[in-house]
Order: sequence, then C-alpha cells, then structure tokens
Amino acid sequence: MTVILRAENLSKRFGGLKAVDAVELELNDGEILGVIGPNGAGKTTLFSMIAGSIPPTTGRVLLEGNVISGGSPRRAVRAGVVRTHQIVRPFQNLTVLENVMVGAIYGKAHPLGARERALEVLDFCSLRDRAPQLPGGLTLAGRKRLELARALATEPRVLLLDEVIAGVNPAEALHMADLIRSVREKRGLSIILIEHVMPAVMRLSDRVIVLDAGKKIAEGKPQQVVKDSRVIAAYLGESASAAASAQPGPAGSPTPTSGAAPASLPTPPANPTPASIPKKGPGGHQ
Repeated sequence: MTVILRAENLSKRFGGLKAVDAVELELNDGEILGVIGPNGAGKTTLFSMIAGSIPPTTGRVLLEGNVISGGSPRRAVRAGVVRTHQIVRPFQNLTVLENVMVGAIYGKAHPLGARERALEVLDFCSLRDRAPQLPGGLTLAGRKRLELARALATEPRVLLLDEVIAGVNPAEALHMADLIRSVREKRGLSIILIEHVMPAVMRLSDRVIVLDAGKKIAEGKPQQVVKDSRVIAAYLGESASAAASAQPGPAGSPTPTSGAAPASLPTPPANPTPASIPKKGPGGHQ
C-alpha cells in the first residue's frame, strides 16, 4: 500500500507536561485508521499537530513526502489535510449553505464555484433541504454532519474525524457510519478517526493505534488490539475487551450502532467528562 501521510517522532510539550511523546504513525492511501485511548491520552493534541493547529515540539508530519507540520491550518488545508472538531461550533449567523461555503472558500487561492461545491457536499451529507436554514435548528447529529460537510468542501485528501459518532442515538450513528464509509469509498479519501464508541471503531477501522499518557502503546488490526493486555489495562478493561472482540471487523457489517454496545463499553457523550471515561493522562489533555 502507498503511505499518504506519515508522522515521525511527533511530540508536544506544554510547559512540563508532555502531551504527545514521540508518536509515529502511517496512514495508507484509502485507509481508515482508528485512534483510541482514555482521556488525557494525547489524541486531540496529535490531531492538532497533524492539522497544523499547533506546531510540534519535535518531529514532523509529511503528506506524500512533503512536510506540512509547523505551519498553519490554512497551509495544511491547502496541502489537503483537514479536521473536524469534537465540539461542533457552526457560524450561527450564517445559513447551513453559507457555513459550507466558508469551507469551500477556505485555503483556496481562487475560490470559484464555492456555492456549487457546497450544494454538492450538502447533497452528499443529506443536508440539502436544510441549506437555507440557520444551524441552530439542526439536531446534534445534523450539526455533526454539517461539520463534516464543511470539512469535505475544502476538497481534502486526508480527513481527520474527532468523535463524529459519540453522543448521537443509534439510528443517527448508523447513518454517520454509512456516511464515513461513503467518504472513503465514493470520494476516495484517507481517514484518521478518533472515537470512543468501540463498535464503530471495530467495524470502521482497517487498523487501530492506541495512545496512553501521550505514548503509542499498541497498533494493529482492531480484533488484535482489543486483546492486547496493555490496552485492556489502560483503557478497555476485561469485560469491554471481550465485548469489543465480538464485534465484526471492517469486513463485517458496515454500519455500527452505538446503542447496541454493552454497558461496559466506553461510550461517553459527545463532550466526555472525567466521570464518563477513565482519565489516564496528566493534565486532562486529549
């Protein structure tokens, strides 16, 4: 397989706290790579470095051999890497269509055809009928699809999804999982997915990496990773590992349902709190 994105020895310090510690990862062309771990593991900090939101303290990120880290989000978007955010904040005074048009314009030297591109993406995300409305009228699932639509409108090659399934009901989780697969299969994108809903991770991911306290502690196929003793100790627990192992991998049912997860699985709300997920890393950084 062709490696499209690579992180080399990526680390980030915030004062005395090392939020990400020498993480290495590779994303293959057309792959869905899952990233899991407890709160404070460094997942969101890792995303922020890949997406250009914060510079790494050490290491670098390469897209097809070209260094994209250490710049700005605009530079990363122009290169072809874009992220969604766990806490969704659309522009409340702009319509759904205008929100997506912002994505279509962002990072473009000549943003011609932004409206047409935005309408096409809204069709893809099942939001075309909401185009003239303000985002305040959308459900949480609708706002998450809007966040995804804004990212897709930038025409990325690599998409970073931060908890796009957590917090929605089972029917909406099915729809979102179908949409993520369509992004890969119909739009040809490579995806890195942070998610706490383990059935989604198991069924969507081709590979999984596990972070704990800023370090990568495991990597491999989903069914292998959930049986790793280090992952069980740091994140899943014995009962959740057994339940996750029973979930089919990417070759099985393509659409997970968060509501079908056993109670012991870590399936927190969209904005998880220390009470809902074990907090393993110092300082509370994701």
